[in-house]
Amino acid sequence: MMPQPTQTQRVLELARQRGMLRSRDLQAVGAPRVMLTRLMASGQLEKVGRGLYRLPQTLMSADESLAAIALKVPKAVFCLLTALQFHGLTTQAPRQVWLAMPRGSHAPRIDYPPIRMVQYSGQSYSQGIEVFERDQVLLRVYSVAKTVVDCFKHRSAIGLDVALEALREARAGQRASADELWRFAKICRVANVMRPYLEAIG
Repeated sequence: MMPQPTQTQRVLELARQRGMLRSRDLQAVGAPRVMLTRLMASGQLEKVGRGLYRLPQTLMSADESLAAIALKVPKAVFCLLTALQFHGLTTQAPRQVWLAMPRGSHAPRIDYPPIRMVQYSGQSYSQGIEVFERDQVLLRVYSVAKTVVDCFKHRSAIGLDVALEALREARAGQRASADELWRFAKICRVANVMRPYLEAIG
């Protein structure tokens, strides 16, 4: 008979499978949360944020901070400057991670990285979400077309020049069709704002 894995082995295997562990994930293997403290003290786990742990020397992608947020805030959709950077549509590195949440949501309690939350309702929140896997975590990110339109909607916060650059890049690289952009412009109620720019670039 094979010996049963110890609690330590079960927790470490779970960390291997998931990339990052939340304290509540320990319920899945029947281990108490105090195990996390012990495994950190022995150097077998390291803390990457409030309530988030991983194996030391884990190779993580550039999207590690997004993965950490996605684990903690499942309803979050990465948007605006963060989505632009994710899609490779801007040369700017945002100082904050931009999240979209359903209207009425409380701002998530996250120590790091700094976040900036916008609230959407109805289709403005639910439409255009794409799902990507990074570091074994599913990230919800608005599509290129939805992101470009959001930039026009929030042009006073991020700058019209950023919105225009995103629109040019998306069209030049054939990353978003005029029909897609127009559909989201109507959903997000910025069709009148975007009409002259869409007509100008054909």
